[in-house]
Amino acid sequence: MKLDKSALLLYLVTDRSWLHGQTLSAQVEQALQAGVTFVQLREKSLDMQAFLTQAKQLRALCTRYQVPFVINDNLEVARACGADGVHLGQEDLEAGKARALLGADQMIGVSANSVEQALAAERAGADYLGVGAMFGTTTKLDADAVSYETLQAICRAVSIPVVAIGGIGAQNILQLKGSGIDGVAVVSAILAQPDIFAAAKQLHTLAQEMIAK
Repeated sequence: MKLDKSALLLYLVTDRSWLHGQTLSAQVEQALQAGVTFVQLREKSLDMQAFLTQAKQLRALCTRYQVPFVINDNLEVARACGADGVHLGQEDLEAGKARALLGADQMIGVSANSVEQALAAERAGADYLGVGAMFGTTTKLDADAVSYETLQAICRAVSIPVVAIGGIGAQNILQLKGSGIDGVAVVSAILAQPDIFAAAKQLHTLAQEMIAK
């Protein structure tokens, strides 16, 4: 699946911390209905069978809404569920090795928090970058902070699309305007909200404003 950078406008990363009696699939569908343009399934505690079952459910949902779907870190699950690709952290498999295993048609995203990491990921064949953490985040406590200036420098240094991540929400998304990013990745700004549809709808509008020249 070729990546259209417009698909990165509002990128949802899943987290089970705020299910509140709903299924993750139900929450993700509400977000998709409201305008989420990309979904990453991130699971650190499910066993392989449960992970794969969840991945297949979200794969089907994203296909219905014609939205790219990737798996965080796990190439085996990505291949088994027919995902569009994987997203890799700096401690995960190197992008070039992932490309060799997955083939040319799969999408590979890589997390970066410096120009050096960004350029290395691009050279290794990454299709897009996730840069952060931009603001304080409760979902990834070990994330290093990235300044607006570093974000801007990364966007200037690479030719692949860039999405910002980390503590981004309606209250601060417009602070990223002019940085050169193609979109924002969020977790709690959608999934922790009492009205997921309304939260995603508002963020979609704000994200469009943020990238407007």
